[in-house]
Amino acid sequence: MIQSALYAALAGLTNLVGGILVTAGVRGRAGTLNVLVAFGAGFMLAVALLEMLPGAIETAGGLTAVLAGYLAVHLTQHTLTPHFHFGEETHHEAMVSRGVGVWALIGLVPHAFFDGVAIASGFLSSRELGLLIFTAVILHKVPTGVSLASIMLASGNSTAQTLAAVAVVGLFTVLGAIATPASTLLAGYGLAIAAGVTIYVAASNLIPESQRVPGWRIPGGVFLGVLAFYIIRMLLPGAHT
Repeated sequence: MIQSALYAALAGLTNLVGGILVTAGVRGRAGTLNVLVAFGAGFMLAVALLEMLPGAIETAGGLTAVLAGYLAVHLTQHTLTPHFHFGEETHHEAMVSRGVGVWALIGLVPHAFFDGVAIASGFLSSRELGLLIFTAVILHKVPTGVSLASIMLASGNSTAQTLAAVAVVGLFTVLGAIATPASTLLAGYGLAIAAGVTIYVAASNLIPESQRVPGWRIPGGVFLGVLAFYIIRMLLPGAHT
């Protein structure tokens, strides 16, 4: 499906923007990134629970696929990938080995692939759902690019190697979108698996990261993300939320 592949490519480019900000030394204010992470978490959680999960339930075995998606990201990001955070990497332990950056890349590849699966699955269901999922994906792509690029640089990799790693993650988002309509399994269960992935990223990655920062701005960002979901959903044709 050309449409979903194009949207996935745009999401991948957004991921690259995060990497470029880090390699160029233009990281900006940490508070802005934290609010963006919180906003993206709220939006993603709303899309996953109110749009993706109902669609997954309609498929036989859909809830099992949701759980599988959730556990798959847990395995890759917190078992295969040591020391990963959604935000700028500042821990000195990352300097121990370049392998830390490689493991971060390996852990993010399945996540990126299922970002593409989510986008394509959404468009297979309806254009409105596809756009909502695309928005949810793109909101966390810059923080993801910042995270990976920071870890790559902190673990001793060059700028070229860092940008190549971020580009690979973006490429897998496109591959996920291309593979979905061509695979019976992904076409049937892609939305359910992607729902589990999205719930994990929002509730187990992004929101806990945002809770590290005291004050009301970060929790407020989460609620603003949910509010933005409702507003965008109402503006889309055929709104039913």
